[in-house]
Amino acid sequence: MSPAQHYSEHFNDLPGHVWPRGAARQDDGVVTIAGVPLPEIVEEYDTPVMVVDEDDFRSRCRDMARAFEGAENVHYASKAFLTRRIARWVDEEGLALDVASENELRIALAAGFPAERITVHGNNKSVSFLRLCVESQVGHVVIDSHQELASLNAVAGELGAIQDVFVRVKPGVDAHTHEFVATSHEDQKFGLSLASGSAFAAAVDAIEAAHLRLTGLHCHVGSQVFDAEGFKLAAERVLQLYRQIHEERSVALDYLDLGGGYGIAYLPQEEPLDVTAVAQDLLRAVRQVAAEVGIAAPTVVVEPGRAIAGPSTVTVYTAGTIKDVHTSYTHTRRYIAVDGGMSDNIRPALYQSEYDARVVNRFVEGKEIDTRLVGSHCESGDILIQDAVWPEGIESGDLIALAATGAYCYSMASNYNAFARPAVVSVRAGRTTLMIRRETLEDLLAREV
Repeated sequence: MSPAQHYSEHFNDLPGHVWPRGAARQDDGVVTIAGVPLPEIVEEYDTPVMVVDEDDFRSRCRDMARAFEGAENVHYASKAFLTRRIARWVDEEGLALDVASENELRIALAAGFPAERITVHGNNKSVSFLRLCVESQVGHVVIDSHQELASLNAVAGELGAIQDVFVRVKPGVDAHTHEFVATSHEDQKFGLSLASGSAFAAAVDAIEAAHLRLTGLHCHVGSQVFDAEGFKLAAERVLQLYRQIHEERSVALDYLDLGGGYGIAYLPQEEPLDVTAVAQDLLRAVRQVAAEVGIAAPTVVVEPGRAIAGPSTVTVYTAGTIKDVHTSYTHTRRYIAVDGGMSDNIRPALYQSEYDARVVNRFVEGKEIDTRLVGSHCESGDILIQDAVWPEGIESGDLIALAATGAYCYSMASNYNAFARPAVVSVRAGRTTLMIRRETLEDLLAREV
């Protein structure tokens, strides 16, 4: 259990490095995003509701593009959060797009996203998925196994096509992240081992395949990573494979895809990874190592998802039941329940993730009290904020918003306890646009036969 989050007299503040760039608190205590008061959004769309600051999202796309020397080198990881409107924003900002499932690809194509700027991931791509990739003429398919390589070559041959591919490599770098989101060590499902030679064998097979064109290698060290050294070490190890391919097969690869995982600040005391500094350091390291091993430096490609979508969004709930629980003769904890929970944000239960929360309809004062923010699900683990010290003035009916919920919240949402998934709205320049309508009971019943 982490130490309690102490807000004290600063509970009414909005930490700028955690909340959307367009967030502000007015003189009456009401929080606005992009000039739109959150209570007005709630009045129209009810709660829970997710509010996306469009300019925040777009500005982070541009930040990444500047840091990595071109928008085409930044592939937005759509698994973080994808709708047709999100895909259009990414397209308009000039970024490429990563998808990790057949339906993510179909959503991107439905949005009119240029297929040649799409890279396709997944550890278990079906033949039908691979066929869609080739037929759609996606830019790259990331090969995750020898079986997939053979299947894709066969599908491309049937369609008379040549498909560009990356091979996903496990460089064996410990990213110091949660076990479930670390993706680079040996004993996990993604990629092909660098240490065992499996990655080199796959690269050779891809080079020799009649209907594949190997243009680069891919690796991903994990998610919510703050240690930039992990990215550099992964790059150094994978570049040794570039040298081996060049020396033994006389093939020079154009791209090095270093994945995403750039950490963001979820709490006031955290600092996001300095993307500009990391990019400069990483690009310099790649060029230096490439020179040392005697190959041309490949173009570095990155895949931020959370770092773009995460800080752009807040989720607003309505406080319901408030209960004081006496945990001992001398200690009381206040439980505040809201009208959502693990169905719209599974990350605290799944990863022990922490969030910053504030009352957004007014200023709140009062004596500090140990507080736990919980959801409405029939599950003792339905906890959004485990330990906090909040003012006792919070009341039923107050609006409580969690910041930085743009990544992996809606995309991992469920209908547990038959809860309907929330509405998602975007805000920009004082205007609100519905992105995804709230699910209804009719939606849930419609799937029954």
